[in-house]
Amino acid sequence: MAVQPEGTPCWADAMFSDVEGAKSFYGDVLGWTFGEASSEYGNYTQAYADGKAVAAVVPPMPGQEGQSAWCLYLASPDVHATAQKITVNGGEVLMKPMQVGDFGSMLIARDPSGVVFGVWQAGVHEGFEAKAVPGAYCWAEIFTRRPEKSDAFFPAVFGYGAKQLDDGAIDFRLFDLGEEPVLGRMKMTDEFPPEVPPYLNVYFTVADCDAAVAKATERGAILRFGPMGSPFGRFAALSDPQGAPFSVIDIRTTEGAMPETIDVS
Repeated sequence: MAVQPEGTPCWADAMFSDVEGAKSFYGDVLGWTFGEASSEYGNYTQAYADGKAVAAVVPPMPGQEGQSAWCLYLASPDVHATAQKITVNGGEVLMKPMQVGDFGSMLIARDPSGVVFGVWQAGVHEGFEAKAVPGAYCWAEIFTRRPEKSDAFFPAVFGYGAKQLDDGAIDFRLFDLGEEPVLGRMKMTDEFPPEVPPYLNVYFTVADCDAAVAKATERGAILRFGPMGSPFGRFAALSDPQGAPFSVIDIRTTEGAMPETIDVS
């Protein structure tokens, strides 16, 4: 796998107080299998879809117990340089650049609107071994109440181009690298309770959206939105039994015409 362009979503992981419960839930809903926990790295445990590494779960470090959430990592050729750009552009580095053995280097940051994300400089671990196949990462969207903050920050740090959806009903933007869309940005409306913080919503691919939702809710997940058809696939938003938001999408079942966009780079 070639080194991924700066700003490409390249990995996702989540902290769970009940790791075994998370493994059981996602194993059932997404068909994941799991490797051995790495005691050297805080019992970090990789998840696999059809033998390909697609995500990881880990127990919280002491003092970091709290709401479970998925963290999306964006590729960087130099995490130290990215950390500087984050700070210069009004973001906050929550976890300073850290070497993770020969796997690579990472940091955790927050954009000026409150969205938490990771940055990954690949070593031997280059990131997702599969995308857009059942069980694997497919897409992600920044959900924020202050879109103007995110809209300025992410292109400044990662060099994204931007296209705004030409639709007065919703405030949605696409960030791209060249012609390749890599992230969405959605303005959070009043439908989101005030206690829900801004976040990065990660979409995992499934073969059948409705079946995945049925399995997830049977296992204790809460359905937040959908299932709904779209030109990109049939999708639904959920919170897992430990409160981590995520979405599932069947990209083979599409509906309607692709929306018009306006270049706002």
